[in-house]
Amino acid sequence: MSNPSLTTAAPANDPTFENVWDELVWRGLVHVSTDPEALRALLAGPAITYYCGFDPTAPSLHLGNLVQLLTLRRIQLAGHKPLGLVGGSTGLIGDPRPTAERTLNTRETVGEWVDRLRAQVERYLSFEGDNAARIVNNLDWTAPLSAIDFLREIGKHFRVGTMLKKDAVAARLNSDAGISYTEFSYQILQALDYLELNRQYGCVLQTGGSDQWGNLTSGTDLIHRVEGVSVHAIGTPLITNSDGTKFGKSEGNAIWLDPEMCSPYRMYQFWLGTADADVVDRLKVFTFLSRAEIEEYAALVEAEPFRRAAQKRLALEVVATVHGAEAAAAVIAASEALFGQGDLSALDAATLRTALEELPNAPVAAGSTVVDALVGTGLVSSVSEARRAIAQGGVSVDGVRVEADDATVPLGLPGGVSVLRRGKKTLAGLLPA
Repeated sequence: MSNPSLTTAAPANDPTFENVWDELVWRGLVHVSTDPEALRALLAGPAITYYCGFDPTAPSLHLGNLVQLLTLRRIQLAGHKPLGLVGGSTGLIGDPRPTAERTLNTRETVGEWVDRLRAQVERYLSFEGDNAARIVNNLDWTAPLSAIDFLREIGKHFRVGTMLKKDAVAARLNSDAGISYTEFSYQILQALDYLELNRQYGCVLQTGGSDQWGNLTSGTDLIHRVEGVSVHAIGTPLITNSDGTKFGKSEGNAIWLDPEMCSPYRMYQFWLGTADADVVDRLKVFTFLSRAEIEEYAALVEAEPFRRAAQKRLALEVVATVHGAEAAAAVIAASEALFGQGDLSALDAATLRTALEELPNAPVAAGSTVVDALVGTGLVSSVSEARRAIAQGGVSVDGVRVEADDATVPLGLPGGVSVLRRGKKTLAGLLPA
């Protein structure tokens, strides 16, 4: 098998599958759908137009959204035409959360986030060729609608009893928070999106998370009533960890796709931490590795789990997909160097700094003692413990063992930082004050 630190899989579908539908099913990406046999035939035929929507309820997409972005790309690679919808209007409302009402953001904030999400969505699609992608904003057709037109032309097709049965609505009705009319109406707006895209572009398939199934089927039902045709929806499963913990967060913080909100190094470390029980499923969902390659890694997980080969490949692939091959190479070099398998002084300054910021760290002035740095970073609890650790030969700075109590911090690595180590695996970052 090739060195995973050097190669990544090009975005491509596995040719051993007869139909992209079969590959989506094998990868575990179909939790629920409108009509599996019809969808399989549809995806095997001439190019169709399909879409997925992304609401700007935050300034960045996250790993849950990455499932949808990669699903869009897989279907496009099979020859179909994707529409990436950024919800300039639905983002002003937000889909109902299971427990509480969303805080409404200002129009200015939502507009700024629309632009940011649009740029993120564009990274995952091709805008060339016969099946070039298109980005659309639902504010374009929602803003001109008056309230009266909306109620007469769209609202009349919805039955309140049916709307109340949707999972997200039902959960909120049974909560202490209840649900506002604003969020209750969200499913109508999403249905309107599908209707408009069907009319403008002939769109016949929507993908989304299975937690959005009520909203997806609101669209298929509306099109059937208004246009008299059948269209389709695919709900991907919500990703969960085998141990019951929530997927997509590290130490309680979401793994965002924006490098300013989650550094490539932090993302890489998140994927390295994937449990053996989960890693094969993650390779299926989040990479373009072929079935044969994934089966090889599954065998390695069974035979040599201590090597973490599958986790390393997963981390490489996802970081390269999200941030580019150069960023992936830089974080791998930083990860290896920090743990004694590379040259710290050869690292990129920005990558090294972000890596150290993920460790226990402290600002220090040039000339500060290593003793003070040990205490300041929390690697020891007292000055006497710091001196004892140095005397026992268990402390190093930038890979060089500290021999004396009065040794000072050099801050000589790229970016004016240093790496403090106690023992073999306990690290801290020293940043310029």
